[in-house]
Amino acid sequence: MDFLRNSFITLSVIPVVPFFIVYYIGLGLKREKKKTFLLAMDVTTLFLLLSVSALFNNIFQSGFGFYLIIIIILISAGLIGGAQNRLKGKVDGKRLLRAVWRLSFLFMCIGYLLFMVLGLIKYISHTM
Repeated sequence: MDFLRNSFITLSVIPVVPFFIVYYIGLGLKREKKKTFLLAMDVTTLFLLLSVSALFNNIFQSGFGFYLIIIIILISAGLIGGAQNRLKGKVDGKRLLRAVWRLSFLFMCIGYLLFMVLGLIKYISHTM
């Protein structure tokens, strides 16, 4: 059990690794490149969620990072669901979840890069 926990923590620290692992395994199984890429995005989103929330907590000395990200994801789901309802008259749950999850990947990649730079700047400034 410790091996799984430690592996999960390691992959969360560097979330690019699970992306490439899933992507290259999918290519090795002769899957379609686009579907493999989307699957790699979906898997990596979970690791990014944990990583970005930990970076947020570390930079801002808070314990609210994970909950903030979940609140933002829920608000975006509500906004996208409302737009779907206005445009089509009904909400397609599967498409809604997929859209929210993949938009989360995009914004958490940006958040990961931003918080990594801020964390490095904070670390360097405290050591000087």
